[in-house]
This record gives sequence, structure tokens and C-alpha cells, in this order.
Amino acid sequence: MANQVMKCKAAVAWEAGKPLSIEEIEVAPPKAHEVRIKIIATAVCHTDAYTLRGADPEGCFPVILGHEGAGIEESVGEGVTKLKAGDTVIPLYIPQCGECKFCLYPKTNLCQKIRVTQGKGLMPDGTSRFTCKGKTILRYMGTSTFSEYTVVADISVAKIDPLAPLDKLCLLGCGISAGDGAAVNTAKVEPGSVCAVFGLGGVGLAVIKGCKVAGASRIIGVDINKDKFARAKEFGATECINPQGFSKPIQEGLIETTDGGVDYSFECIGNVKVMRAALEAYHKGWGVSVVVGVAASGEEIATRPFQLVTGRTWKGTAFGGWKSVESVPKLVSEYMSKKIKVDEFVTHNLSFGEINKAFQLMHSGKSI
Repeated sequence: MANQVMKCKAAVAWEAGKPLSIEEIEVAPPKAHEVRIKIIATAVCHTDAYTLRGADPEGCFPVILGHEGAGIEESVGEGVTKLKAGDTVIPLYIPQCGECKFCLYPKTNLCQKIRVTQGKGLMPDGTSRFTCKGKTILRYMGTSTFSEYTVVADISVAKIDPLAPLDKLCLLGCGISAGDGAAVNTAKVEPGSVCAVFGLGGVGLAVIKGCKVAGASRIIGVDINKDKFARAKEFGATECINPQGFSKPIQEGLIETTDGGVDYSFECIGNVKVMRAALEAYHKGWGVSVVVGVAASGEEIATRPFQLVTGRTWKGTAFGGWKSVESVPKLVSEYMSKKIKVDEFVTHNLSFGEINKAFQLMHSGKSI
């Protein structure tokens, strides 16, 4: 089917606030510097739900969501030299062109080469490769993995070990990489550190895993759902607390129980009030707080300037700071050599037609 339009199934979001609809769509062949991928497995993520509910300022409809996927190259467009049909790959929502000033700068992973068109739900040439019922369907985060076939820019693909289990390693396309990198790349957690992780979903668990690998001596999980505590401890949390069980703000409670505050804190929810609590829970003079969660459009964060004047640092991270094309294959290799956990994040396996059920499980806290 190379150079031909393909028909396949996709989960289309026709409008905000409505369930996804399994439709037959047409997927055009890749143009220059593009590749078409057969998606073998995809995960659902709170970021997809964030856009679906209409909270995303870049949210456009109709669209095919999904950004945690893995698959096989079906065909490649003109000028593609580093990938070929048959390659095993993970599509990337943060590309790595290797040429822009962001790629050339060692302290960031935010490649900007196709950022403008990606934010509009389009390919770099300003068009889409998806149609359904005679209508153009937009793309999502440059990946659109809720489709049996998708087309992405060649700089938005990581070629990985062909023996890798794609139903597990699709998770390296976002959540696990984002959380783990927030600890080891953005915060640079040190051995013996005291850490607090706010939000014990998939990203929070990945942060816990990253803190443990970095040698943190105490990792405090914070969540209002106590059913998540046992799992958090399996991933490395040394203790878990419910902020609703305190008679005072959680940040004050943490300061009291950690002799002045934690060394590193992570907000993994996307709640601006929790972002402030995470900031104010860390230690005067050297504490670092990292915002990992994505807040809704129009939300603002606030704290007293004195918190920062007295030596605390407030940081943000995207995809854990990993330079994607070069880093994801290394993460896959670490998984294959049993150096990092991935399988443990998979709690449910569903058919593609059950994708709305997958979101229900995620929202209920029953799945990671």
C-alpha cells in the first residue's frame, strides 16, 4: 500500500466533551520527510483526556488523539534516510531535528522545528493526512496514535529494538519517560534526598521510580486516593499520606515531618493549588519543586515571592527533559536489560474498540 491511501479504523474525537467514536478513516501516504506507521499498541493518558474535555488551549476538533504509541514503519516519504519500512518505532510528541537552536542547546529538549504546525493539528506542510466521511481530521501532538495507521514527521520517530514488546514500551512515548526524567534530568535528585510526589497516577509512579533509582532515602507519596498507596510503595515510596487527613495545609504538615521541608517535590496532577503546595513544602535554601502536570487553559500559579527569595527553585519539565530521538532508544535498551521498570505500569489490556472504557478506568483510578 506504499504511496496509496489506506483505510483503517481510528478513534475520532468529533467534539469536546463527547466519547471517542470508532470510525473508518482514510490515511494518505507520507510526503517528503514523513513516515506512515502501523500502530501496534497505544496507551491512554490524562493529557488526551485534558484535550478531550476541552481544557487544552490548542485543542482542535475533529481530531485523532493519542500520543503514547508504538508500531512498525509501513512506508516512508521522499528524503527519509534514517528510517525504512519494517523498522520498529515509537512516535514522539517532542521531535528532535538536531538542527534548531533548541536541539543544539544542551539544557533543553524542546525542539521547535515543527512546533507551530503541530500545535494547529497539522503536518509540517500545513495539511493533514486524515479524512473521515469527507471531512479533514486533525492530528494530535504530532502523533495521533488512536489510529491503526498514522503519519508523522521523520524527526518525530525513535527507532527501537525490533524485539521490544510494543504493548509495554508504547508507554515510553510519554508517561514513564516524563516522570522518570523529571527526577533524574530536571530535578537531578541526589542520593540521600527527601522527596515528595504529589499525585500517584502513572506519571507520579514514574517519578517515584526515578527518585528511587537516583538514591533518594525518603520518598513521600501524596494523594487523596488511599487505594493508590500500596502500588506507590511497590514502586519505591517509603510512605504515603492523604492531605485530607491533616488539620493544616499539607505543605505545613510536610515541613513539620521532614525537619524543614523536602529537598525535591513534584506536582504530577495539573492542579495549580497543588503546584503551590508542592512548592511550599520544600526546604528553605535549596529545595527544588518541579511542575510535571499540565493545568487547564487560563490557569495561573501563585506563591509569595519570599518563597523564592529564600533559595527555593520552581521548575517545569516536558517529556522529562529527554532529547527524544536519541534518548528513547536508550531507555528501551535499559528496559531490555532489565534496568528499568515498564511492565509494572500496565494494569489493563483492552481491544481498540474498548478505548472509552480505558478512559473510564483511568479516571476512576483503577488503572495506571
